[in-house]
Amino acid sequence: MRPVRLSVVTAAAAVAALTAITGCADKTDASSGAKGGDGAVHVTAKDDSCTVSKTTFPAGHLQLAVENQGSRVTEVELLYPDGRIATERENLGPSTRATVTAEIKAGTYNIACIPGMKGEGIRKKVTATGGTAAKRNPVMDAAVDAYRVYAQQQADDTLPKVKVFTDAVRAGDITAAQKAFAPSRVGWERTEPVAESFGDIDPKTDTRADGLEPGQKWTGWHALEKQLWQDKKLGSNSKALADQLDKDLANWQQRVGKAVITPTSMANGAKELLDEVATGKITGEEDRYSHTDLSDFQANVDGAQKAYELLKPIAQKNDPALVTSLDQQFTAIDTLLAKYHDKGSSDGFVAYTKVTKPQRKELSDGVNALAEPLSKLAAAVVK
Repeated sequence: MRPVRLSVVTAAAAVAALTAITGCADKTDASSGAKGGDGAVHVTAKDDSCTVSKTTFPAGHLQLAVENQGSRVTEVELLYPDGRIATERENLGPSTRATVTAEIKAGTYNIACIPGMKGEGIRKKVTATGGTAAKRNPVMDAAVDAYRVYAQQQADDTLPKVKVFTDAVRAGDITAAQKAFAPSRVGWERTEPVAESFGDIDPKTDTRADGLEPGQKWTGWHALEKQLWQDKKLGSNSKALADQLDKDLANWQQRVGKAVITPTSMANGAKELLDEVATGKITGEEDRYSHTDLSDFQANVDGAQKAYELLKPIAQKNDPALVTSLDQQFTAIDTLLAKYHDKGSSDGFVAYTKVTKPQRKELSDGVNALAEPLSKLAAAVVK
């Protein structure tokens, strides 16, 4: 799910958790404004404004230097005219900043600052000029092609697993539906940034109750999760929810092949998957009724590692020290997650309620250790 997009109260807590866990956004002086002169497009987000240092820039590799000078958690997105996300930085706390690298073609875009991570936010129209695309080499093209195949395969594999889940819901078989819930989510969680890039699928399928926009109908996995575990009975709308989930995920499967995928979007997507872990899995908020968070956690790490492995030949040439660090940290987080394997459970992990506070801290430290070098992968790819 798109991390947080919560109420202001909950978002404040999430900011504290994310900053402590990921260390991906740097604290800075809130009075230090966005400055130009370094080639980056500086974006200053406040509670009531979104300022960009320049509205016209060359096509190719774009660097957004984002700073939140507001009082609430915010999100900054670079959007295609049709609303698809070219790149984004989520969960940016007050007085923090981050850098995002993207690969873009000539054309018009919108930069959106979204205070509180709700709604369409405050938008600024920008233009990428010139016909020069970002430089590519055969290794980059091979990485993109392989990742596209991977993303499509995950979607293809997900649909039959989802049907096992939704068929059980339609049959009123709570036990069978509970067993099928977590397995049905693995492919989605591995490639969620691709789904999020479309803008309209994720809110329908993977939103929690406290992440709903005003007037939004609650559909998707988590609406059914609540009925299955908290309510302990399927509601009168359960069959309709199951049908809708099948329909929305079939739409996702059909659109994956049309997603805009670049080496930088792969690197940024890997980082986003770690953010997913930090804001939902570590806190136990993602699967709050079923407590199958560790299954999603593993899937997020798997997806991030796949993108990294495909980009590794490029990063190895440009930044071998970074590759050494990432190899070590991916091994460490996989080893750590292996401690919680449970062959007797339907999702392969112990319930997250059995993970103690010190153990959650250990997991947080592992995410932190991986997130820091992973945040540098996009820059290493375009050196």
